[in-house]
Amino acid sequence: MRARAAATFAASLKLENVTRTYGEAAALTGINLEIAPGEIICLLGPSGCGKTTLLRVISGIERPTSGRVLINDSEVAGPNRFVPPENRSVGLMFQDFALFPHLSVIENVAFGLKSLPSVERTKAARAILERVGLTAFANAYPSTLSGGQQQRVALARAIVPRPAVMLMDEPFSGLDVQLRDTMQEETLALLRETRATSLIVTHHPEEAMRLSDRIAVLRDGRVVQVGTTQNLYEAPASLFVARLFSEINEMPARVSGGQISTAAGVFPAPDLPDGSSAVLCIRERAITLEAAKNGNGTAPGALLGRVQDLKFLGDITRLDVAVQGFDHLLKVRSPGINPFPKGSEVVVKIEREAVLVFQADANGDNGENNRLS
Repeated sequence: MRARAAATFAASLKLENVTRTYGEAAALTGINLEIAPGEIICLLGPSGCGKTTLLRVISGIERPTSGRVLINDSEVAGPNRFVPPENRSVGLMFQDFALFPHLSVIENVAFGLKSLPSVERTKAARAILERVGLTAFANAYPSTLSGGQQQRVALARAIVPRPAVMLMDEPFSGLDVQLRDTMQEETLALLRETRATSLIVTHHPEEAMRLSDRIAVLRDGRVVQVGTTQNLYEAPASLFVARLFSEINEMPARVSGGQISTAAGVFPAPDLPDGSSAVLCIRERAITLEAAKNGNGTAPGALLGRVQDLKFLGDITRLDVAVQGFDHLLKVRSPGINPFPKGSEVVVKIEREAVLVFQADANGDNGENNRLS
C-alpha cells in the first residue's frame, strides 16, 4: 500500500477581468473566474483558445495586459502588484513534462526544494516517489522511463513543494488511451489527497468530465460557460458548448412567432427574435427506434424511416436513418445490440425534452456543416 501524500493549505484563486494581448491580437479577453480552495476546475476548449496562456498568466510566467489575479484574495498580478512565480505557491506541470535530462529522477523531484536542508529535501523527494510508485527508479534518468513513468515524475516534482494552487497543461495528451485512463485516476487521487486547488487544461470533454468539480469552457480567449458536468450537458449556453458535450444532429431553421417549424416537429424558441436563424439540435441518444408495424408510424410525434447503415461500437450501435421529410440522414445511438438490420423500416421517436434550440452561431455557423448528415 502506497503512502499518502502530504496535504497542503489550499487557496482560493480569483481572476478579475484578465486580458492578455500581443500587439493587436487578444489571446485572453475579460476572463472572470473564481475557484474555491481545494476545487478542481478543468479549462476546456479547442487549440488556440487561450487555455495555456491563462495558465502562464496565473503562474506568473506572463503578465496580464489588464485585470487582476488573486490568490487567497491577495493580488499577485495586476496594476498594483506583481509577485514573481517562485513566490506564488503555484505548481506548474507542463504538457511535455519538462524533466531535466541530466538529473536523476530523485534530483528532478527535489529540484523545487532547494530552500530545505539536503537531508530534508531528499526525504521529501523519496516520500513522494513512494506515493507515485517510483521508489525503485529514484536513481534512473528520464530517458530510461516510459511515458507514464515520466508523467508520474513530473507530477511528483510539481506536488512535492505542496503548492496552494496546482496548474496542469494537458498532462495526459502524450499517453496512449489505456495508460491515460490509469494516470487520470492516479492524478485525481493525488490531487484530492493534497487538497491543492487545481486548474487542468484539456481539449477532451470526456477527460474534463472525469476529472473536474466544474468545467470552464473557453472559446476565442473568452469564458463562454462555467458549470458542473451535468449543468453543461443538460443546459448548454450555446451551440458551441452543446457540440462539446453531446453527439447531436443539427437542423437549420428560422424563428417565427416564438417557435421553429421543422420536419422533426414544432419547437418553442421563446428567447430568439422573430426572423432570426436558429439551429435545432437533436441528441443522438434521445432518439428511439421501433419496428414499423400496425400503423404505429401515424402516432403523434412518430416519424417513418429506413435504416441506411449501422455500426456496432460495443455498448452502443450507431445508425444512419433516412427519415421521411428530412433532407439528410438522422444519426442515432442505440444502446446495446441493435435489432434493426440495414434496410429495416422503423418508426423514429424523438425525446422532445432533450431537444435544444440555439441561435445560429455568431461566427456564421448555422448548422449547415453538421446538420443531419
